[in-house]
Amino acid sequence: MAKVKIETSLGNIIVRLYDETPVHRDNFLKLANDGFYNGTLFHRVIKNFMIQGGDPESKGAPAGKQLGSGDAGYTLPAEIKPGLFHKRGALAAARLGDEVNPKRDSSGCQFYIVWGEVMNAGKLAQMDKQMQMQAEQSYFNSLVQQHKAEILQLRKNRDQQGLMALQDHLIAETKAYCRENPAQGLTAEQKEVYSTIGGTPFLDGQYTVFGEVEEGLDIVEQIQNVATARGDRPKEDISMTVSVIE
Repeated sequence: MAKVKIETSLGNIIVRLYDETPVHRDNFLKLANDGFYNGTLFHRVIKNFMIQGGDPESKGAPAGKQLGSGDAGYTLPAEIKPGLFHKRGALAAARLGDEVNPKRDSSGCQFYIVWGEVMNAGKLAQMDKQMQMQAEQSYFNSLVQQHKAEILQLRKNRDQQGLMALQDHLIAETKAYCRENPAQGLTAEQKEVYSTIGGTPFLDGQYTVFGEVEEGLDIVEQIQNVATARGDRPKEDISMTVSVIE
């Protein structure tokens, strides 16, 4: 069982990395051992949502600089597992959006720690429906990728009728698939956790969760409460030093 310590000016956060996500675990350990994260900032903080860090361009970044586009020069294959979800304190990998990253590959270095909110039954039912819609959209996007060459040719030919016919076909195929393979929605465990501890269920199945905070959740709370400026960057820099402790 691997653990890392994230030291900040507000206090320390101890994170346990999951063995179920070995690619992300080993990558995070390597970067920590290499000192990659030392001096980087929690550059994006959104109250009642999450805190994000790991951008190498945040080291010594002047005030007002837009951050979030730095990387380690590589991505990681997604390790999205049904039992690992976005409860409060979860450690997850940032990534580019589905439109340019349909396989949901993770950033090689940027990560976020979930805060989220505690949800009532009505909100959870809404989340269930949203997850089903996300599953439908995801399948439709995969079909679009499969027909990418055909779509480009139709656009090149300015064949609007052909594009509409293909779109109708893909929508019908998506509906049929989703009827035969209905989305699971939130499990009993997820509903229990999100209604008591809190989190961000709408991110489940979309990003790789690869660890969780074991100590220092109060520090995460403090960080997500700080005042922010343009781009959700904290007005006062919150730098980190990350080290492997187990």
